[in-house]
Amino acid sequence: MSTVKDKEQTKIIWSKKEKDSSKETYGCEIIVENGKPSDVRTTEAPTDCFIVTYEFNEEVHQDLTRGSRVSVFDMYYDKFKKGLKSIDYGHGNIKPNLWGYQNTQGPKKKKRK
Repeated sequence: MSTVKDKEQTKIIWSKKEKDSSKETYGCEIIVENGKPSDVRTTEAPTDCFIVTYEFNEEVHQDLTRGSRVSVFDMYYDKFKKGLKSIDYGHGNIKPNLWGYQNTQGPKKKKRK
């Protein structure tokens, strides 16, 4: 008897080139591509994110995308045309200017005695 493990494969919808050019062309950044509902509805994302629902190859997918609502619509409509279903507000709690910010630890101050 042999056991076969099913590997869950995520389908790649956006190529690396498309992801990189979306920042320059549309001013949008795809944070979660083809994610599960729990991944897309995370609170560990910026407040200016949108949950985009679209249909691709007769399957419904969801992305978490950052940008203005108009530019997100333009980007997804150019790619999927009539497959675009909805653009909803994300559930992020992080301020957009603090997204990706990492605090650098300075030298520790000595206490006076």
